[in-house]
Amino acid sequence: MKLRLLMTCCFLPLVAVIYSQTIPQEIYDNLNKSASVYYAYPQVDEQYTPAPAGYTPFYISHYGRHGSRYLIADTDYLSVMQVLEKAAAIGFLSEKGQDVYRRLQLVWKDAQGLGGQLTPLGYKQHREIAGRMFHNFPEVFEGNKNISARSTVVIRCALSMTAFCETLKGLNPKLQITYGSGDRYMNYLNYWNEDARNFTSDESSWRESYRKFRKEHICPERLMKLLFTNQAYVEQHINAEELMIGLYWIASDMQNVDLGISFYDIFEGKELFDIWQVFNYSHYVCNGTCPWGKEIVQRTFIPLLENILESAEDAIKDRSAAATLRFGHDGNVMPLTGLLHLEGCYAEETNPEDFYRVWSDFKIVPMAANVQLIFFSKKGSDDILVKFMLNEKEVKVPLESDVVPYYHWADVEKFYRNYIARLLL
Repeated sequence: MKLRLLMTCCFLPLVAVIYSQTIPQEIYDNLNKSASVYYAYPQVDEQYTPAPAGYTPFYISHYGRHGSRYLIADTDYLSVMQVLEKAAAIGFLSEKGQDVYRRLQLVWKDAQGLGGQLTPLGYKQHREIAGRMFHNFPEVFEGNKNISARSTVVIRCALSMTAFCETLKGLNPKLQITYGSGDRYMNYLNYWNEDARNFTSDESSWRESYRKFRKEHICPERLMKLLFTNQAYVEQHINAEELMIGLYWIASDMQNVDLGISFYDIFEGKELFDIWQVFNYSHYVCNGTCPWGKEIVQRTFIPLLENILESAEDAIKDRSAAATLRFGHDGNVMPLTGLLHLEGCYAEETNPEDFYRVWSDFKIVPMAANVQLIFFSKKGSDDILVKFMLNEKEVKVPLESDVVPYYHWADVEKFYRNYIARLLL
């Protein structure tokens, strides 16, 4: 046992080192990953571990983020375009700046009036995830079984739910699906208590460190010289940091639309990596497992974990339930993955320069991110097994099991019930 513990202690730091070394290179190799929560859902090509002999799937518990969308508001496009438009009117845009402005006009033509709405890719992602779920676990969806589908009140989540469920219904018209989207469900789908709202607010004490980090990592001088011919004008009339961030978000979101337009040519790889670090910092502290506020954030998501546990117990007792499907946002999936202790999602770090070494938002919550718990039973046995998947990839949890990546539900439920009790102390 001592040898095993020693090997584990030596292995974990090695994993952390390897993880941290690969993140910058991952972004340099695929600039789309610098998009933070705007990273489009990656291609899925998984080979799953077969279930232990005799076990078949009977129920799926799911929480999914909405699919790819436009920037959150039309003003996110207009605020950038207006800066370039004013500079163009007085002849202060460089040749590259004029080219960027022309591209922005094409982007705006596609996005106008659709801020925060799903793009066509967003619908496609959920149709494909649902299709893979059906084909990977066909036993779950046999006959006229019931599906409970709930979404937050935000339309992009409700439409994601609809695309997902219509796909399942198309594959088996006998499925009985009940839909819901309203305040009744918000207390577990997207609830933030007062402590969590205070901790994540701009007035929270950790924000001073964050603002300093942001200032050190966002360096717009080179970009301003690339886009504008008069730097005195830039200094007097343009918030260079905000313009760079605005362009970064537009560049990030191009992977979520089908325009064939890119803005990565105006950024350097190191600039994108540094900007990504800024937002990864914020997401890790507000939604992840940074020790500064881990328990504050996780307490507010206890109702979601309790809903998962209670829905599973109901499904185990009443085998007419095929799935419980929930649809929300990145700010819900991130805390849930930490609360569940999913592999790669619950590391703790207090040095901002090292946040990216232990936690990466693009790995956890791309557009259409999802957590799936797949439940298995065996004829003639009361033993229930569960497998965890994050973005359709098998992941481990920190529990002993003789059938990893499958876990005995009795052990899993006990672990989460005990963890909830500790959070509430």
